[in-house]
Amino acid sequence: MVAEAKKREIKEAYKRKKIMKERFKQEENIASAMVIWINEILPNWEVMRSTRRVRELWWQGLPPSVRGKVWSLAVGNELNITPELYEIFLSRAKERWKSFSETSSENDTEGVSVADREASLELIKLDISRTFPSLYIFQKGGPYHDVLHSILGAYTCYRPDVGYVQGMSFIAAVLILNLEEADAFIAFANLLNKPCQLAFFRVDHSMMLKYFATFEVFFEENLSKLFLHFKSYSLTPDIYLIDWIFTLYSKSLPLDLACRVWDVFCRDGEEFLFRTGLGILRLYEDILLQMDFIHIAQFLTKLPEDITSEKLFSCIAAIQMQNSTKKWTQVFASVMKDIKEGDKNNSPALKS
Repeated sequence: MVAEAKKREIKEAYKRKKIMKERFKQEENIASAMVIWINEILPNWEVMRSTRRVRELWWQGLPPSVRGKVWSLAVGNELNITPELYEIFLSRAKERWKSFSETSSENDTEGVSVADREASLELIKLDISRTFPSLYIFQKGGPYHDVLHSILGAYTCYRPDVGYVQGMSFIAAVLILNLEEADAFIAFANLLNKPCQLAFFRVDHSMMLKYFATFEVFFEENLSKLFLHFKSYSLTPDIYLIDWIFTLYSKSLPLDLACRVWDVFCRDGEEFLFRTGLGILRLYEDILLQMDFIHIAQFLTKLPEDITSEKLFSCIAAIQMQNSTKKWTQVFASVMKDIKEGDKNNSPALKS
């Protein structure tokens, strides 16, 4: 028994040593990459961003110290929002909350539009309390509670046509962790203005169906066995993809892993969101093939917490985003055309 205990002790010590060695190596790599990003890439952003060397370095994950800056540059500011504009919309939000509070106490929201109710302080408050609850930093009394509240409120005034939609709080929270308040708002508004995010947050069913149809083309191409298994249960992508896309995986994956997904999403655009989805399905393919409809839906709604960056990105790398000779954008364009013309038989993803 003593000998066995000693063996276990040696084994555990070896395991701990190996983990520490890997962690040290990882920290060295991050420090080395940080120097390259700060001294070489960021000062020459437009020239270097698309080079093979930078793209490869980007794939490995951005060092936390430059992550926010790179995200901001990659997302861009097509909307030309300034910190001053953010302050204007934040002031309007505060006025609206005050007015709404008075209105609701007087007539119990009678006559208040749905958009106003969605933009109300109460709904935003409720969602903030559900945002990364284990971190205890966005909830009332936490250091980032007011910042998150301000950004979400300002956005509802900036884009009343979109309003506040559940899921937004997670995206804003991730940006707040990596950027200053005004910069986080600028990135948030521009990110939500991208075609895919706009389609989902405005609940544009027609566009959402086109994204799902395109996704299924690559699903069938990469994971034909699992694709047929899902089809046999009439399990459609909306059941699991909506939650993943709405929060850009920040609610579904561990935060550090979600940030790494964001890194490459900022590099590759919307295509990478769907490639990540296929990577997750590939990672758990063997398990999912043994499950029925209910268990698949439950599993994909709450992914295992022990999912690792190395395993997931290895699976994502194995996903080919090319259907025959067509890339994501070309397949998406074909799906748009097929739906428009009503010729659904030409698109494998749209066959019943």
